[in-house]
Amino acid sequence: MIEVTKELIAIVMAAVLVNNYVLAQFLGICPFLGVSKKLDQAAGMSVAVIFVMLLATAVTYPIQHFVLDKNNLGYLQTIVFILVIAALVQLVEIILKKYIPALHASLGVYLPLITTNCAVLGVCISNVDNYMGVTAFGGSFVQALFNALGSGLGFLLAMVLFSGVRSRVDKCKCPECFKGMPITLISAAIVSVSFMGFAGIVENLLG
Repeated sequence: MIEVTKELIAIVMAAVLVNNYVLAQFLGICPFLGVSKKLDQAAGMSVAVIFVMLLATAVTYPIQHFVLDKNNLGYLQTIVFILVIAALVQLVEIILKKYIPALHASLGVYLPLITTNCAVLGVCISNVDNYMGVTAFGGSFVQALFNALGSGLGFLLAMVLFSGVRSRVDKCKCPECFKGMPITLISAAIVSVSFMGFAGIVENLLG
């Protein structure tokens, strides 16, 4: 039981710090750059992405295991996963519009763009590639869910951190040629490089 718990913690920590989908694998850059100007928008978008990642993994993993692999339909993986993610994003949009209209309005066009957020699709495909058949279905499915949770938390961490960085950068004076997107991209690169310091942390802490 202790070993299983340590393994699940290692999966989450690795997804958050070492294999961060935004800062280490450069997936999900569109919302990362577009919705990180304000902390509340960044946090709201991240919570929605976490929700979609978890639900998408919970749905696509069994579909891959019981439908696509069983019927030799693996070549349909990408299109099936995108359809599932699109349906889940619509569900999130309906919920936010009904219960949190202010957040729904502030996210604007970026909320439906979660459908094309390659980080969500990347998590689903990564879970299938890395955890499908590693153990019995139940165990590997739990690992995939924890990886999805860690990936979502990593997305949240990247968004919140970069939101703080951008708020500081906007208050600083910089050369005219760097204003706008250039200084934003440079700041993102520096934040990304800083995460290289977490390499090996999972093995050192839990090894």
